[in-house]
Amino acid sequence: MIRFEHVTKRYPDGTTAVDDLSFEVAEGELVTLVGPSGCGKTTTMKMVNRLIEPTSGRILLDGEDIATVDPVRLRRRIGYVIQQVGLFPHKTVLDNTATVPALLGWKRAKARARAAELLDLVGLDPGTFGDRYPEQLSGGQRQRVGVARALAADPPVLLMDEPFGAVDPVVRERLQSEFLRLQAAVRKTVLFVTHDIEEAVRLGDRIAVYGEGRIEQFDPPATVLGAPATPYVADFVGADRGLKRLSVTEIQSGDLEQPPVVRIEDPVAATVERLDAEGARWAVVLDRDGTLHGWVSADALRGATVKTVGEQARRMEAWLPVGSNLKQAFSVMLQHDAGWIAVVDGERFLGVLTPARLHEALRRSIDADTEGVSRAEVEFDSISAI
Repeated sequence: MIRFEHVTKRYPDGTTAVDDLSFEVAEGELVTLVGPSGCGKTTTMKMVNRLIEPTSGRILLDGEDIATVDPVRLRRRIGYVIQQVGLFPHKTVLDNTATVPALLGWKRAKARARAAELLDLVGLDPGTFGDRYPEQLSGGQRQRVGVARALAADPPVLLMDEPFGAVDPVVRERLQSEFLRLQAAVRKTVLFVTHDIEEAVRLGDRIAVYGEGRIEQFDPPATVLGAPATPYVADFVGADRGLKRLSVTEIQSGDLEQPPVVRIEDPVAATVERLDAEGARWAVVLDRDGTLHGWVSADALRGATVKTVGEQARRMEAWLPVGSNLKQAFSVMLQHDAGWIAVVDGERFLGVLTPARLHEALRRSIDADTEGVSRAEVEFDSISAI
């Protein structure tokens, strides 16, 4: 969708902002451009909509050289979101959102209907917020309007220049989550500029790590964190890159242990006998239809006066759906002071993740990227046990 071919931007004073840049962004891909201030990432993005013209090289959008396209017409095909949002203070939220469709000649009713649809998509009820003015919104709400406005004409490409940088950390995390949900629905081709490696890791399908005017590494987040291409990249992502990688490593079924499983209708006496024979201190409890019900300890069953396991079972507080990341798993373990968490697929119980298996999953993920194989193909001695 977007292709840079040996693009350089050099200013009259001799400063080279971008030096011989070549890379591609696939259709529907979200690429984060990350690096320190002055490294050329914003210049790169602004050359895509010709707010800055390259000194040499070509930029192609869907196979078309953008240098041959009228800049105004080009910009109306590209959504643009900036940190300061840039809403018109004299226009309502609905009219702000409908700006680009109106410029493209859409009828007012159609433009406003599209604006209302987009406001709803970004989590702002048009009936509540549509007639308000920007000064009546919080910073996070204004950013959502900015995203809605950028999407209003359904552009194939979205450029985002540190869009969440001006809000507090709690709102920023919420906006990131909302944008990931939105991107999953609309699948735009996105260039997202940030100076925050954690934001880049969380949002990007791939990350372009910038040095001085050059891309030092262009890879998926897990690869950047697990196998930095240069000492510069290793230093930039930080010594705690192993911890950061937790957030981009998904839980897979092969990471799980299989503990004893009992049913709510199982007799207590027989269950105690079985757990003793297996040397197990606890078991997962399933309902009659096989869904996760809770857990029970062997000690609790020994002293129980009830007849069935279900009457003694405890609620399962520590659980996650398969596909959640290891950072979420670690957080749930800490939150519930749990030695393991249950992992489910919908309502179906798959197994449990222990701290040892969490560490093992992280090691497998790193080794898989290093060796160019799948996680299931990585072999090493395991110390995990139920």
